[in-house]
Amino acid sequence: MDGDSLNAIVEGVKIGRSRELGRAVSLVERDAPESDRLLAEIHPRTGRARILGITGSPGAGKSTLVNSLARFYRKQEKKVAIIAVDPTSPFTGGAILGDRIRMQELYTDRGVFIRSMATRGFLGGVARATNDVVDLLDAAGFDIIIVETVGVGQDEVEVIRTVQTNVVVLVPGMGDDIQAIKAGIMEIGDVFVVNKADRPDADRTVTEIMMMMSLVEEHGDWVSPIVKTIASKGNGIEELDAALEKHRGYLVTSGELDRRNLERVRIRIETQLKERFVGRLIQGTIGAEGWKSLLERVHRKEESPREAASELLDRVHFDTDR
Repeated sequence: MDGDSLNAIVEGVKIGRSRELGRAVSLVERDAPESDRLLAEIHPRTGRARILGITGSPGAGKSTLVNSLARFYRKQEKKVAIIAVDPTSPFTGGAILGDRIRMQELYTDRGVFIRSMATRGFLGGVARATNDVVDLLDAAGFDIIIVETVGVGQDEVEVIRTVQTNVVVLVPGMGDDIQAIKAGIMEIGDVFVVNKADRPDADRTVTEIMMMMSLVEEHGDWVSPIVKTIASKGNGIEELDAALEKHRGYLVTSGELDRRNLERVRIRIETQLKERFVGRLIQGTIGAEGWKSLLERVHRKEESPREAASELLDRVHFDTDR
């Protein structure tokens, strides 16, 4: 891609033009060479959007809740972006579930941008490029960015490093499931939603969540509220927004927002360092053929993975005087 084409994409992102924004997201997703400059150009414009996470087990109604939230914010004339992280197709490598299927009514709204992203083997319920795509959407002027995780249960803790407020969605009748996931997503919920609250035992589920929360050692100053919704009917969405606004106020007044943003920066830099260092280490020490040979030796049990890693690291000189 030549410089003029990339400049056009950058300028298009800055004014929120959907076509250029879509192209920018694609560049970042496939880690194209131009993505570094693209993200550097738009970085000064980030930091203004509210970033919400919607996570929980499959079948909890996360997509329906996202739909209802997006409609609620659109009535307030806020621009909404949705990143729907889906499982990866074993055949195409793309997202199995498409946003057109789940959010058809929002797709024609010019104030809404929806993107399905495949996990592509990245753990934690989000995709590798999620943070970078959030930056693009932030720079494009969206007021609300909603990240809906893949829905795999206990693995979904990575989302807390991406969003400012994380919503954990559960449904009545999930007592055993709550027990199973309490060590994971139960500990990262800033707001809990009991969706499909017209089902029997909704109040019992609220009680179970409160019991699970009491087992979490570190509460801090924030006590996570529990909101009952029937997302398919739009019931409880106003109450959910009030809980989200209250948490936003807490983040700002307590300084927690700055702490979370700083932690997000740290994780992103470390992730980039790990990815780039490994590539440069291999290329700068043994090269592609040597790397293949090393893998084969470990596969044949001639040496252990730790010995192989130490062999590569021993070829690197680190300046320990700094």
